[in-house]
Amino acid sequence: MPKPSRRLRPSIETVVQQVDATLDGEPRADNIPTGFPSIDRLLGGGLRRRDLVLLAGDIGSGKSSLALGIALRSVLAGTPVLFLSGEMSEERLMERALAIEGRATVDELRTGKLTDERRSAVGAAAVRLRGAPLVVRPLIGREFAEIEEALVVVPRPALVVIDYLQLVPSPHPTREQDDVLALATRALKGVALAENVAILAVAQLPALVATREDPRPTLDDLGGRGQVKQHADVVLGLYREEMYRPGGGVEGATELIVGKNRNGPTGFADLYFYQRWLRFEDMLDPDR
Repeated sequence: MPKPSRRLRPSIETVVQQVDATLDGEPRADNIPTGFPSIDRLLGGGLRRRDLVLLAGDIGSGKSSLALGIALRSVLAGTPVLFLSGEMSEERLMERALAIEGRATVDELRTGKLTDERRSAVGAAAVRLRGAPLVVRPLIGREFAEIEEALVVVPRPALVVIDYLQLVPSPHPTREQDDVLALATRALKGVALAENVAILAVAQLPALVATREDPRPTLDDLGGRGQVKQHADVVLGLYREEMYRPGGGVEGATELIVGKNRNGPTGFADLYFYQRWLRFEDMLDPDR
């Protein structure tokens, strides 16, 4: 591409430089690969800084496991990640991390009943994770400011994972739950913009009717008076046929549905969920 004119705005020059780098085969500086090739292709290279991405699913669909899996693949690729958990302590979260990376069950880790092969795999996973740039903090949920304060860590995160959206407090007093959800979502988008980070927030589906003809998650299932789907840049929905039609789907087969993508196409990726290990894998690009 021709060199940008001096008359161009600085922001335009930055975009042109990014396009030139992309044409040269270099990854964009604002891209954060998820580590799942099918997802990254759908999202144009992965998650993007300054975007708010929601990962939504029914209870038991594995959304927290997938969020942790993306966090682990990101940190192992060298991306600093801040993980805010409203349900697990750091110790419990790392126990899950070892289960995912070592392909072991949590019960095996807790009881120590591991085969030599599995013990070796868990040990190797521990070595990989020991120096990874992952910071885990609790999500207490008393004030929204705790999320902003958690960002003041070293190394400075490029990706912030929040488990889960409904535990994020509103930055302004309100009693209606839908209003809390809408205000919290808008505030998270503001943090992503101001701090130049990608935010991946796990989200429940308060408006999902599991008995409807097609229980795949939709944007309207997010609730929040329509404000949640409006403020999010990307909405990913998890769907496992076996949860709604026992015997009607392949056990573990999972659709990851891109229901909204502000800067790209929608679509879906095929994943597989090893529930005993709490681990997702890409069905088209099986990993290590």
